[in-house]
Amino acid sequence: MTNHRRYAASLRFAACAAAAMSLLAGCAGGNGAPSATSVPSPASSAAVPAASEAAPTSSPAPSLAPSASPAPSAEPPVSPETAETLYRMSDKSYRFEPIGSAAAKAVLLTFDDGPKEEAMLTQMLDTLDKHGAKAIFFVNGYRVEESPELLKLIQDRGQTVGNHSWDHIALSKKSKAEVQKQLGDVQDIVEKTIGERPEFFRPPHGAGGDVGKQVAKEEGMLYMTWSNGSLDWDLKATKKDPQLVIEQVLSQLHPGANILMHELQWTADGLDSLLTKLEEKGYGFIDPSTIELPDGAAGR
Repeated sequence: MTNHRRYAASLRFAACAAAAMSLLAGCAGGNGAPSATSVPSPASSAAVPAASEAAPTSSPAPSLAPSASPAPSAEPPVSPETAETLYRMSDKSYRFEPIGSAAAKAVLLTFDDGPKEEAMLTQMLDTLDKHGAKAIFFVNGYRVEESPELLKLIQDRGQTVGNHSWDHIALSKKSKAEVQKQLGDVQDIVEKTIGERPEFFRPPHGAGGDVGKQVAKEEGMLYMTWSNGSLDWDLKATKKDPQLVIEQVLSQLHPGANILMHELQWTADGLDSLLTKLEEKGYGFIDPSTIELPDGAAGR
């Protein structure tokens, strides 16, 4: 039933109920109004629990049982078929430039090497929802094979799935046949799991080489590395400290930044603070569905 029809039906129900109560009141005469059941009013919406802001600490917070996920946004995610193309990526710097009147002060959020753990992933998804942000989760095929339900969770929460190869190996020195299998097998398992083939590819270690670029193009994917590395994977640089991860991102910040992060607990713990700081600096978040894709891309 459409919203218009539901509204019309509710008006008819209310009118009938009012008439019935009026009739009962008339029958009661001077003896007082009878005890009548009141017309039920629409239930108020349940409050959406906000993701708690994780205070940066010198060591990652212990993993907690996943909290209840926020209710899905009333506004459905933009369909790739109807999304307006707003950003174009440089194939040299991998940063993004606005098309037309799109905001220049915007960044792309990306997370590699998942999907790993439900509690950590849910924490990240809750934070993205809190800030109204979209991101690309670049997944490995072997992890999808182990936890297909987590891939479905990413899609169900309105985020974008990208291809990060099957085994997370350096592809630049592999044969074309090997690269085709590494990328193609991920395309197939993702499509089998969520009904869509990834439109974005990031090579592990940023090492795809010319063959990786060629195969990604043949698969209809946009090949990218990054222009802003959080160093959350470098334990000497960030020491599993959310605050150091934030500082790394902010120190490299620029309009159109393609920010590389990972599914790591210290990154999840610092994400809310990072997105808040980006917003305070006037930055928005690029929706992957608005990025220009090569001709023949899988979903558009």
